[in-house]
Amino acid sequence: MFPEYRDQITQLKTQDPHFVRLFERHNALDQQVQRMASHNEPSTSEQMERLKKEKLQLKDEIYTLLKKAAQT
Repeated sequence: MFPEYRDQITQLKTQDPHFVRLFERHNALDQQVQRMASHNEPSTSEQMERLKKEKLQLKDEIYTLLKKAAQT
């Protein structure tokens, strides 16, 4: 996710606990969605859709933080 912001990700992971929580939650959701998609975890289409929306919202928030960190 966002290889062009690798330096900012590394920096924020060490300096911003909020960023770490967002990043970890996004990764956990990504893994859960993958398990659901491969039918290794039971789910309904509504559950999967909800998780995908939450994941996308987190990704948007992470991107905003990364852009801000890149400007400083």
